[in-house]
Amino acid sequence: GTSPHPPSKMKVLVGVKRVIDYAVKVRIAADKKGVELANVKMSMNPFCEIAVEEAIRMKEGKTATEIVAVSVGPKNAQEQIRTALAMGADRGIHVTTDMRLDQELQPLAVAKLLKEIVEKEAPDVVLLGKQSIDGDCAQTGPMLAAMLGWPQATMASELTFADGGVTAERETDNGTEVIQVGTPLVVTADLRLNEPRYAKLPNIMKAKKKKIEAIDAASLGVDLSPRIEVVEMNDPPTRAAGIVVEDVTALVDKLKNEASVIA
Repeated sequence: GTSPHPPSKMKVLVGVKRVIDYAVKVRIAADKKGVELANVKMSMNPFCEIAVEEAIRMKEGKTATEIVAVSVGPKNAQEQIRTALAMGADRGIHVTTDMRLDQELQPLAVAKLLKEIVEKEAPDVVLLGKQSIDGDCAQTGPMLAAMLGWPQATMASELTFADGGVTAERETDNGTEVIQVGTPLVVTADLRLNEPRYAKLPNIMKAKKKKIEAIDAASLGVDLSPRIEVVEMNDPPTRAAGIVVEDVTALVDKLKNEASVIA
């Protein structure tokens, strides 16, 4: 979460991505080129929700003065921006494209688009989810930071703002580490950073009046062509049924002579 800190005037740009809802059982499309998106429930990427929540807490704690929610995607991605506005973001930017978000529009292209928006908006902090649950790349935040030449606090599980700097606790493969960075910076949110709020009905109604600026992705002068092609997608093989063995001797025999997992 965000700790108490002296008031400052930070502007926060927070990214929100439209993905298949986490509770949906995904199905591979008939042409095996990707997953089926038709008639599937779409939602805000859960890690983006955490990023939005952290931005709102920064504003509630008087660290941030304005929260701008940005999404890259088709017309329907406005729904995810409206969700961010209902949670507490102030206004939205919709970078419009009909490219498929889960595989055609790739992290490098998204980072380039976000760089253009950052240069237009001049935020002090960019808050993104650490990864999206469709591509699972976890690349957009680090790429954006590299392109901007900004410090980055990725996979953040705690943020403390003080004296124009940020102390971030990061999740790593072998525990957590604490880093100190200055602003402007890019933060990517991990699962333990906070628990996002649900938007209340009055705020959902108010969000309908908040402004969303639409910008055609093609107008930003960025090469959006994918660098990776999905050749074929298949379900993982189904597991064969297990068997019950009589005793340890029979188990060892099966492991050695049938499964060949012990010598």
